[in-house]
Amino acid sequence: MVKRFLLSVLLVATGLVTGLALSARVADRDTVMGLPPSIEGPVPEPVETSTTTQRPAPVAGPLAGTPDFTGVAERTLGAVTNISAVQVVRRRTSPFANDPFFQYFFGGDPGDMFGYGNRYESSLGSGVVVSADGYVVTNNHVVGQNNAEVTVAIGDRRELRASIVGVDSWTDLALLKVDATHLPVVPWGDSSKLKVAEWVMAIGNPFSLNQTVTLGVVSALGRAGVGIATYEDFIQTDAAINPGNSGGALINGRGELVGINTAIFSQSGGYQGIGFAVPSNLVRRVVDDLRQYGEVRRGSIGYVEVSPLTTRLAEELRAPDTEGVVITQMTRGSAAYEAGLRPGDIVKAVNGQAIANPSQFVRTVADAAIGSTARIEVMRDGKTSTVRVPVERQQPRTTRR
Repeated sequence: MVKRFLLSVLLVATGLVTGLALSARVADRDTVMGLPPSIEGPVPEPVETSTTTQRPAPVAGPLAGTPDFTGVAERTLGAVTNISAVQVVRRRTSPFANDPFFQYFFGGDPGDMFGYGNRYESSLGSGVVVSADGYVVTNNHVVGQNNAEVTVAIGDRRELRASIVGVDSWTDLALLKVDATHLPVVPWGDSSKLKVAEWVMAIGNPFSLNQTVTLGVVSALGRAGVGIATYEDFIQTDAAINPGNSGGALINGRGELVGINTAIFSQSGGYQGIGFAVPSNLVRRVVDDLRQYGEVRRGSIGYVEVSPLTTRLAEELRAPDTEGVVITQMTRGSAAYEAGLRPGDIVKAVNGQAIANPSQFVRTVADAAIGSTARIEVMRDGKTSTVRVPVERQQPRTTRR
């Protein structure tokens, strides 16, 4: 009897253990397969972890990462003008004026046979009001090379006749005067404080689209040797500049005038991301001279033509490096020649400033005070010496009033 009872208890215990093992196996299988355990009761809510993707907060402002120039544009747009110039050009009326076949067989000037006639040419550009009493600065190529009738359309849409105070072909700048007062003005900025990658805004009238604003950065400073003007010290910018922007304003983030947009580098005639502006410090000096004298007064040591010092030239001239520029031509009787400079001399420095390229040589001599003495460090036959040259007044090429 006792043996039967113990056997029954053993069978019941074995069944309980087997059932628990089977239940655990089913629960493990469901967990591995991503299913809830096979037990009764409510399914727990999922818990968020640190890897849960968060929706990004909205970014304030018109465009993340760019400065807001809306206030600057509001303050400066009214001071940028539209300029149109009409000039009379005397042209030959001959249909064979540019025909090499005609000139080869008949020679002479075909204008002598067919005569000359007057033709009207117009140009459009931009300008910047630099004084409330009506002085406007623009580019020389906007007003043309001949006597032109210039009209300035100011911010309130008035069109005013302008007189040409003076032009400066060296920097491609011109100063105009309109009979008006209390005009909006863009304050002068210090272009020497500009930095590469600083944001700037260009305002002008590209393709006659008045008061167009574009935004970009300063790409480079002190750009020279681009063949735009005699005196080159340009601000390079990628703010969109197109035909008609010439003479317009380049504005910094404080709403100050830091340059006059002058030219673009383009193979298509339109914007390609490279524009050039005359720095405001240079513009201001030119404007002051044009207002006071009607011309820009610069220093000169006579006609001296210089070229870059290449490796081959340096070897021929026994120079240890390619630092400096070499004099290739000069005028006998000039101040430089009388002081002892000669073709083949390597100019290393002027007034203590090292000369790296021909443009810098031209600028340094032109900026020297009239009546002073320029100290020019030269190398000849491998030996270095200092030549003192009196600085004379540069004779202006074109003067207007």
